[in-house]
Amino acid sequence: MWTGSRRSFLTTVGAAGGLALHAAVSRRVTAGPLSHWPLTTAPEILNPRLRVPLSFIIDDSTCLVNMGRFCMPQFAAAWPERAAYQKPWKSWPVEIPDAFVRTFGQWCARHGVKGKYSVVPYPACVGWLDRELPGWSRQELEASLQLVRDLLLPNWDIHPEMITHTRVIDLQTGRPVPEISPGTMENWYPPARQSVDELAVYIAYALRILRNCELPCEGITTPGGFGSGVEQELSLAVQQAVRDVFGAEIPHYFKYVAEGAESAEPRIEHVRQDRDHTQLTVSIYAGTGDWFGGWDGDDQPEPDRYCTRDGTQGRLVELIRRGEPAILLCHWPGMYTQGTQQGFAAFQQVVTALEEHYRDATLWMKLSEIARYWAARRLTTISTQVGHYVLQAPFACPLFTLRVPRLGTQPPVIRTGARQIQLHAVTQPAQLASGTWLPESEHAVVCFDLTRGETTIEA
Repeated sequence: MWTGSRRSFLTTVGAAGGLALHAAVSRRVTAGPLSHWPLTTAPEILNPRLRVPLSFIIDDSTCLVNMGRFCMPQFAAAWPERAAYQKPWKSWPVEIPDAFVRTFGQWCARHGVKGKYSVVPYPACVGWLDRELPGWSRQELEASLQLVRDLLLPNWDIHPEMITHTRVIDLQTGRPVPEISPGTMENWYPPARQSVDELAVYIAYALRILRNCELPCEGITTPGGFGSGVEQELSLAVQQAVRDVFGAEIPHYFKYVAEGAESAEPRIEHVRQDRDHTQLTVSIYAGTGDWFGGWDGDDQPEPDRYCTRDGTQGRLVELIRRGEPAILLCHWPGMYTQGTQQGFAAFQQVVTALEEHYRDATLWMKLSEIARYWAARRLTTISTQVGHYVLQAPFACPLFTLRVPRLGTQPPVIRTGARQIQLHAVTQPAQLASGTWLPESEHAVVCFDLTRGETTIEA
């Protein structure tokens, strides 16, 4: 169950009618303390390169199909009393064209934007991305998939947003279950208690379709309230399904939004460790609502709610000042905004403001990169020994950054096995990169690519 407020754009109905959740919900969870020690006795693990991670979560995206248009009548059938589902969807574009994907992806690449891009495998039951998409030729479908592989994969994690994002599928037949009700919509799945294995089978079905499309996945996004009421089982099912289908070392998922004073840091869940392996799930939280164009692309963008042009106000500014991951949220139809691209223009305004005011304080990262960093941050142990520190890391992690007390006058030395990492001194925090160190009065900040296993630091 959830406590606290839902995101403002979620559609809800009364208790008698159930709850129609189109996008991720928020829940109140008290964040645990960071895994660090007092500066006088041991190192402190910091944000990568002393910067706040930025990321952009895009929901309801897929190849060609405008999910806003095709989801609307299916939601209306399940929740006929909801005025929000009575919009004139037939007048909306059928397609979000690849030309827009290309424009968006190229602009983001130029500005270093990274994040998560959903690819719904059987979008609103229109067609299967690994088979046929009625309304488009097979050549058009393959070209759209290739565009995702070539343009987006370098900087974006690909997630399924379950199978259809609308109707629940009978996995034996591949067809929607016959009943149409809130209980047979993925946004409200499962309507009753389910086991980890049952949830994992459903998630794996979606993942295999994307594997057939040659789209690798390290995580998933829940469509709305998917898995609500079985949150513990869901987290473990994500771990099981993503590891089984793709062999991902650190499975992650997006479902929740952190609001107000709630921590926006990732949560490390279901950790199981033995001598040689560590298994876990990372829950990534968005830090904002969707204020670009809404899930259906029919809302007026409000970019200042993310970050004002002068960089002084907005939810992202708040998170950056707190030093917590600043993860924006939107829905793909809202970027396209019925062909006007007003949401995209608003997003460009926000990114431009962040570049101008917080370029040296932030770092764009994919969700999988944030998940890996926080897993290493939480689970790497550090012991103080005579003249050096010993790190035991269950995972490798690029850009691992620590503040260590200076034990001597020499530059820090990092060793992994027989290999020594040469560190180059920098004079400003903005210059920190892998293989560098920043001297401070009584400490040194070191940044390097952490390897799995034992690492020693002589400071």
